[in-house]
Amino acid sequence: MKKIAVLLSGCGVFDGSEIHEAVLTLLSLSRSGAAYQCFAPDIPQMHVVNHLKGEVVETEQRNVLEEAARIARGDIKATSELNLADFDGLIIPGGFGAAKNLCNFAVNGSNSEIAAPVREFISRFISAGKVVGFICIAPVMIPGLYGKGAKGTIGTDAETAAAFTAMGGEHQNAKVDEIVVDSERKIVSTPAYMLAGSIAEANSGIEKLVTKVLELA
Repeated sequence: MKKIAVLLSGCGVFDGSEIHEAVLTLLSLSRSGAAYQCFAPDIPQMHVVNHLKGEVVETEQRNVLEEAARIARGDIKATSELNLADFDGLIIPGGFGAAKNLCNFAVNGSNSEIAAPVREFISRFISAGKVVGFICIAPVMIPGLYGKGAKGTIGTDAETAAAFTAMGGEHQNAKVDEIVVDSERKIVSTPAYMLAGSIAEANSGIEKLVTKVLELA
């Protein structure tokens, strides 16, 4: 049985992992007969957003690992606890947490940096030649992780695609139900809620991504 690590970035589209994308990823892995383990960095969130009002809550601070545990039903590990030999690949759902907590793309755009524990975690999969899947906005980390010429997609948003290219990546436009595969580097990406108008649309690409990740694992 193949086992995939899933890297979460909190809980909630505006300040953490996109919950639909995370759950659809876990569901697709389970339906495919694969095992999974959720991980998250044990670091503070950039900020907390009231999802009902869409406003930043200035008086509150939350922890990425503690919040991500909500999605994982408490079965989650800190990125520092990774035993790489246990896993065949990695998938990273999107949500603003990927661009605020895992890296700071939401603030710094093409000058963004990946959080140290996150870079270390993902780089271990890359160094071992293991497949990594990036969903939604998470692919903005691809150029910083893989270097010049790495292929990926965030969908069709021109500004984000330009930033991807400015960081050295090779962006390819994709529809919501499509994936982009960099076979040489074992990277798979899909737009999901960068384009999806419904949970069913998001699932169409996520299922394909999971299938391809398991194929390459």
